[in-house]
Amino acid sequence: MKYTKLSIPDVILLETEVFGDDRGFFMETFRESEFIENCGDFRFVQDNHSSSGKGILRGMHYQHEKPQGKLVRVVKGEVFDVAVDMRANSPTLGQWVGEYLSEDNKRMLWVPPGFAHGFMVTSEQADFVYKCTDYYNPGDEYSLLWNDDTVGIEWPQGIDAQLSDKDAKGLMFSACPKF
Repeated sequence: MKYTKLSIPDVILLETEVFGDDRGFFMETFRESEFIENCGDFRFVQDNHSSSGKGILRGMHYQHEKPQGKLVRVVKGEVFDVAVDMRANSPTLGQWVGEYLSEDNKRMLWVPPGFAHGFMVTSEQADFVYKCTDYYNPGDEYSLLWNDDTVGIEWPQGIDAQLSDKDAKGLMFSACPKF
């Protein structure tokens, strides 16, 4: 597996080797020893799976008291996946990184604790799976407003974003609790 640090170095793109033939393919999606060496010593406690149609934008979510690190990937379709640094003492506070993840490129993204996370579906349908380093705690969840100009996320053009009421009413970056 190849591990690439992005412009925010703690967010890491993982690219796996895929072995395929006319019967299908095989790939290793997680190896603890390599993950610890390249991303840090984290333990995963929960796996999640969401399915969404084109234009669905989920995010930008994070938990403050029990922050979750997330190892994310797409098993069907394509998404534009985004992480925003919410760490108060970080030199990249308020900056974002985004990557396309798809069933075709089979790439994964490590989003460490201390980041808001979200994605927009760019294909007709997408199944998104992710491993979390802490349990979901609904009373501790925050949403950074997906289109806050001070963060300036460059979402894919030509797709109308469809949001939940909660995400549409996300907090401006200046009002969000930081780590």
